[in-house]
Amino acid sequence: MIKKLLRNHNLKGWLYLLPAILFLGVFMVYPLVDVFVYSFEEGYNSASQTYFGTGTYNFSYVLHDPYFLQAVKNTLLLVMITVPLSTGLALLISLGLTSIVRLRGALQTIFFLPYVTNTLAVGLVFMILFKKTAYSDGLINLLISFFGGNTVDFIEGPYWAKMFVLCFYTVWVVLPFKILILTSAMASVNPVYYSAARVDGTSRFRIFARITLPMISPMIFYLVITGFIGAFKAYSDVVALFGTNLNAAEMNTIVGYVYDMLYGDSGGYPSYASAAAILLFAIVLTITCVNLLMTRRKTL
Repeated sequence: MIKKLLRNHNLKGWLYLLPAILFLGVFMVYPLVDVFVYSFEEGYNSASQTYFGTGTYNFSYVLHDPYFLQAVKNTLLLVMITVPLSTGLALLISLGLTSIVRLRGALQTIFFLPYVTNTLAVGLVFMILFKKTAYSDGLINLLISFFGGNTVDFIEGPYWAKMFVLCFYTVWVVLPFKILILTSAMASVNPVYYSAARVDGTSRFRIFARITLPMISPMIFYLVITGFIGAFKAYSDVVALFGTNLNAAEMNTIVGYVYDMLYGDSGGYPSYASAAAILLFAIVLTITCVNLLMTRRKTL
């Protein structure tokens, strides 16, 4: 009787989903609703759990805060530069790996090594490579001097130099995962299509453009969407390169701004942090929806 009841009302499936639904509700939905409520509570004090009013002042303050505007600028530059660049490089490298028969496994392992390395450790290595100290100008500056160029302080110098290091580092970190996904996608393409194209005398470029690229386009769009989301959430990478005082270095991100409003030097303002978090959520949600719509049109 119980089995029949479960089968008739689909309760069995809901019972399987219940642990995941409870987990998502407690650790994702409830905190999101709580942050949304905090963002409208003006002057919220986390110690006394009190506030003196409700409204949109927190959003107005955040949108006029020069530190937040700088964080938005840094984040947008990071997203617009690293996502297309890393995806394009991963596509080229994956295409090269699929064309190599010998040492393919060894090369795939080498390209995948940065992904299994701790990001903070990689950030410290990059800082040593680019940072000028009292004893050395750094390996990169030594190479620049060797070719007759002027040395640059990439860590504490001009803004463009620091952004270059951050973008370089971000591409280096995300590239292995994208190579792994695209290499697997290319390997899953039915070789019959390639054989038929070669029989017709089709050029390699046309085979790539007409067969490989359309077949792996869902994976490319997946990497673009996840790349946008990951770049918007960047924070630990920036700390590893430029330290914790990111506002002074003009290299803060939106996530870093939220953290600073909660725990950093500007800490003690959970209402402002909540407003900034909601703005970040709205930006990421909008870009994700646009990418999903483009994906649906391209893949249908």
